[in-house]
Amino acid sequence: MNHDAFEFVEASGGIEAYRLPANGLDVLLLNQAAAPVVTFMVTYRVGSRNEVPGHTGATHFLEHLMFKGTERFNKRRGTSVFNVLQRVGAQVNATTWLDRTNYYELLPREHLALAVEIEADRMRGALIDPDEMERERTVILNEFDRGQNEPMRNLYHAVWSAAFVAHPYHHPTIGWRSDIETVTPEGLRHYYDTFYWPNNATLSIIGDFDPAEALDLVARHFGPIPASPAPIPEVRTREPEQRGERRLTVRQAGQLGMLMVAFKAPTALEADTDALDVLATILTTGKGSRLYRRLTDAGLTTSVFAATSRLRDPGLFYLFASLAPGHGHADVEAVLLNELETIKDDGVSEDEVRRAQRQLHAQEAFGRDGPFSVASQLNEAIAAGDWRLYTTYLDRIRRVTPEAVQQAARTYLLEDRRTVGWYVPT
Repeated sequence: MNHDAFEFVEASGGIEAYRLPANGLDVLLLNQAAAPVVTFMVTYRVGSRNEVPGHTGATHFLEHLMFKGTERFNKRRGTSVFNVLQRVGAQVNATTWLDRTNYYELLPREHLALAVEIEADRMRGALIDPDEMERERTVILNEFDRGQNEPMRNLYHAVWSAAFVAHPYHHPTIGWRSDIETVTPEGLRHYYDTFYWPNNATLSIIGDFDPAEALDLVARHFGPIPASPAPIPEVRTREPEQRGERRLTVRQAGQLGMLMVAFKAPTALEADTDALDVLATILTTGKGSRLYRRLTDAGLTTSVFAATSRLRDPGLFYLFASLAPGHGHADVEAVLLNELETIKDDGVSEDEVRRAQRQLHAQEAFGRDGPFSVASQLNEAIAAGDWRLYTTYLDRIRRVTPEAVQQAARTYLLEDRRTVGWYVPT
C-alpha cells in the first residue's frame, strides 16, 4: 500500500479519519468485526439545500440516474449496479435529503473491492442518458403523486415551506412537480458536474475489513479522480428573521386531523440543539412524558411526538399531534402550547432530564447496532458539517442540565418564530 497517498486527520470514538490530499476526498474507517460484513458508503455534501428554483428535485433525480449506469456498469451489458452487487449478496441503495445524498452497499467483507470500484466509477462516470431520464421522470412523478395522497407528509412539507421563505429548506427534497416535469439532461449534467467530486464527498467504511487494504482500494480507485475544477458553490442564502406567527391549513381526504407546531431552531453544531433534543424527549417519549400525559392519556390525541432537525443551517424544532376522534385542533393546540409555556416559566426537573438522557442513550445504542445502522447515523453527522457529532453525541447529551433545557425553550420556543399547521380531513 502507498501510505504516502493519505493524510491522517484525527480519531474519535473508534473512527479514524483520513484525507487524500491529491483530490480532497475524506475517508472514515470504523472497524467492527462482529460479523463478516462491511458497509461502504459515499456521502456527497449536496442535497435539496443546494438547489435553485427551476431545478428543485435535481439531487433526487440524479440519485435515480446514478443507478442507470456508466460505460462499464450498465443494463445493456448485463452489468448494472444492482445486478453486479446483488449477485454477491449485497444490499444496495441510496437516499437524498436536505443537506446530503448517500450511496451505500452492505455486503460480505470479501467483496468490498467491488463496492469501491463501482462507487468510484459512477462518481464521475454517470451517463445521464436522455432515454433513461425520461423513464425515470415517469417513476419520480408517480412517487410525487403517491406522496400527495399522504396528509402527514403534505402537512410536514407545508409547514417547512411556510416557515422558510428564502432559504432552500423551503422546498421538498423530491422537488416541485413543474421542475420534475421540465428539468433537462443538460440541466442535470451541469448539476452533476458541479457537485459530484471527491472534494465534496466522504467515504465511510464500517464493519469487518483490513484498514490497510481498504485504504489501498480507495487510493487505487478514487485517487486518479481529480478535485473539482472550480470551488464547490456555497449556499449563501440566510433565512431572514421571522417576525410573527405563521399559520396554514391543509385540507384533503382523510380520517383524523393532525397538528404541527414548529419553531425556528439552531444548527446541528450548536449546543442548544442538544438541549432541544432532551426537551423533545421530555415532552413526548414514553408514557411518562409530559404531552403523552396531557394529550394522549387525556384522550385528546392518538399520538404525539417532537423532534429537532439537526441540519447544516438553522432548521426547526417541531411537534406533531394526531387528533383523537371528536376533538378539535384548537383544544389540542392550546394544551400543547400551554405545556411549552409552563416549561419556559418553571423549567424541568432533574429527574426528567436524567430519564430523557437514559432514553436517548438507549435509542442511540439501538441505532448503532451493526455497520449499516452506524453508517446511517454517521451519514447525518457528515451532512450537518462534522462527523464527530456522531462520536460525541452521548457525551454532549450527558452534559445537558435542566437549566440548559429551560434556557433553550425560552430562546427558541417563541410565538414570533412559530409556524402552525392544521391538517383538516375532508
